[in-house]
Amino acid sequence: MAGWLAHSVVLDPQGGSDPCSTCVARPLSVCNAIGDADLARLAAVAVVTEAPAGRTFIREGESADCFFNVTAGSAKLFKLLPDGRRQITGFVGIGHFLGLAVSDVYAFSAEAMEPVRYCRFSRARLRGLLDDFPLMEKRLLEVAANELVAAQEQMLLLGRKTARERLASFLLLQSSQGLPCGTSRDRFTLPMSRGDIADYLGLTIETVSRTLTRLRGEGLIELVSQSALAVLDPRGLERLAGGLS
Repeated sequence: MAGWLAHSVVLDPQGGSDPCSTCVARPLSVCNAIGDADLARLAAVAVVTEAPAGRTFIREGESADCFFNVTAGSAKLFKLLPDGRRQITGFVGIGHFLGLAVSDVYAFSAEAMEPVRYCRFSRARLRGLLDDFPLMEKRLLEVAANELVAAQEQMLLLGRKTARERLASFLLLQSSQGLPCGTSRDRFTLPMSRGDIADYLGLTIETVSRTLTRLRGEGLIELVSQSALAVLDPRGLERLAGGLS
């Protein structure tokens, strides 16, 4: 991983208070499986790291020797074809745990869309911790299961849904990013570009822009700015995403 690490900023966990006890991502992350009394052990195996916007901090095909827990900012996940074409497979934010590879190498790359902070865990050191905290291992299995569900959802998104249905589904997903399951916000930012959205949804940039304008005209959303959006009719957006309107 030296290719990205040389360009990242490694923060000294001894420079202030215990980073785990004050981490805002903990309620949303697998780390909440460890009680307050044992947080020092978790902090001891974590390397708190920052990567600037545009920096790739996980590279597809490199040795999968670390896990990553995003604690601030957001990133896009993507795969590359041999000819250089890119397919974005997802967007992640606070609380997402990355690196659960099924082989010895990473199956995707991760690039910061804005300044990202994450905890990097050596696989070997984290395995030792899991032996003493089986609840955390259970949470990791849940993360793997959720990744499988997300992959199935994207297959449905790309294979069967119209452009309007794809974009409605995407906006609903973004409205719940970083929140407990079953909750969402009416107003949120989109840190990714229109091109990234198009890449993820299998559309053109023109189709994404045209569809957003149409959704606004139908009173479903409001485009507050280039990167901020408000959902005016959540139920209407849900019906559209489900192919019911």
